[in-house]
Amino acid sequence: METKDILKDLREKNHLTQDQLAERVMVTRQAVSRWETGETQPNTDTLKLLSMEFGISINTLLGSPRQLVCQCCGMPLSEDGMISREPDGSFNEDYCRWCYADGDFAYKSKAALLDFLIAHMPDPDNTPEEQRRILYDGYLSQLKHWK
Repeated sequence: METKDILKDLREKNHLTQDQLAERVMVTRQAVSRWETGETQPNTDTLKLLSMEFGISINTLLGSPRQLVCQCCGMPLSEDGMISREPDGSFNEDYCRWCYADGDFAYKSKAALLDFLIAHMPDPDNTPEEQRRILYDGYLSQLKHWK
């Protein structure tokens, strides 16, 4: 779905007129109309307001143009319910809700996350722990949180 269709669908599902949505996100009714026809798109600040208003991520508002991955553990973030939130309730699309919540990280060090992964990740090939630790560490080291 395109952004224009997503916005119109969300507005209608929430039983809002263009005027009501415009008032809630502090724009004109004409701006909402232009979004829904695809003439323009909301700016970054307005996307944040729309995200909060409808309880969905900016990535979802934009039609999921990019595959989000937690920048702490590497888990794909395929649904909004998996994405972390800031203390103000806004989405933080960089992290999953298990690694980061309300402004705090669950894993204080990469070693702590590695210990968790070693203990909980399936190992059908019975790979030695040290080899798995090296493999996981190599992957985690590429993520923004651990660089």
